[in-house]
Amino acid sequence: MLYAIIGHDIPDSLTKRLATRPAHVARLQALQNEGRLILAGPFPNVDAVDPGAAGFSGSLIVAEFATLKDAETWAQADPYMIAGIYTQILVKPFKKVFPI
Repeated sequence: MLYAIIGHDIPDSLTKRLATRPAHVARLQALQNEGRLILAGPFPNVDAVDPGAAGFSGSLIVAEFATLKDAETWAQADPYMIAGIYTQILVKPFKKVFPI
């Protein structure tokens, strides 16, 4: 089943994000290599693709896991969570309708 993982950042997280990003991206790459990643990306703090120094307010990941517990366990082990970048992570079952 698909799950939406929404991480909420601490204020002014950009410096910590940049330092931790390689480990975070490596985990996403592993999901992609397994064919389980639907989409992933950050929420810019401003209305721009590249927010520059404004940074990000969090992230969205939609991926396939066997159970909600598996998705929650995976999310809690995210490098952004471990580094204290995320203040919280919300994991919810997700039903993809479009695109078909």
